[in-house]
Amino acid sequence: MAETQIRFDDGLSYERGSIFLDWLAAPLGLKWIDAGCGTGAFTELLIERCAPALVNGIDPTEAQLNFARKRLAARQAKFDLGDAMALPFPADEFDAAIMALVIFFVPDPAKGVAEMARVVRPGGMVAAYAWDIFGGGFTLEPIRIEMRAMGLTVVNPPTSEASRVEVLRDLWIRAGLSEVETREITVHRTFPDFEDFWTTSLSSPNMRSVIPATAPNDIELLKARVRARLPADATGRITYSARANAVKGRVPK
Repeated sequence: MAETQIRFDDGLSYERGSIFLDWLAAPLGLKWIDAGCGTGAFTELLIERCAPALVNGIDPTEAQLNFARKRLAARQAKFDLGDAMALPFPADEFDAAIMALVIFFVPDPAKGVAEMARVVRPGGMVAAYAWDIFGGGFTLEPIRIEMRAMGLTVVNPPTSEASRVEVLRDLWIRAGLSEVETREITVHRTFPDFEDFWTTSLSSPNMRSVIPATAPNDIELLKARVRARLPADATGRITYSARANAVKGRVPK
């Protein structure tokens, strides 16, 4: 997994993560593994919403883990360095495993799903969700549309095919999971004005990897095109929708 992951630290992702956890309908008091936990923001939401007995967060980036260990979640969760394709746990260790906005960064998503299934007990749950990259659901899609129109480079996650709902379903079935279900999660992203939207968007890791290589004139043109694409309402607010694909299944008993 790459360090420049799309992180979970905004209100839109919080709302979407809450919808995802509601859909899982997992009982309280379970043992969870958060594969690709990053800064621990989703782990914190998991603790808040699901009252787990135990949570282990695994991530390959020490800087992200250092941030996670400073969160309130660290009072209950344990955050360790590790690879989603080789989880450092024995079989049947957990009741549930999740990947939140991570699977399209795993070099071999099938291995990642197989590892989650391995460490979850029979009858336990394996689940994930990812921005719908090819269906236009990514949070930065209004900017990406105009970048493509201008011939600018648009960077996708390295294994972005895994964001497709049919690919997620196939990954879960091929991992031998049962009761596989998928769904779309759509929410609306709102900013007080265009400048707030623009500043926030350009600060994302996805855009920080592109903007330095883009000519200043092109950036100004891009900004004007995106402004025209996202007209403000009467109060100046900018609102648009974003979408993720989610999947869940169970380890056969």
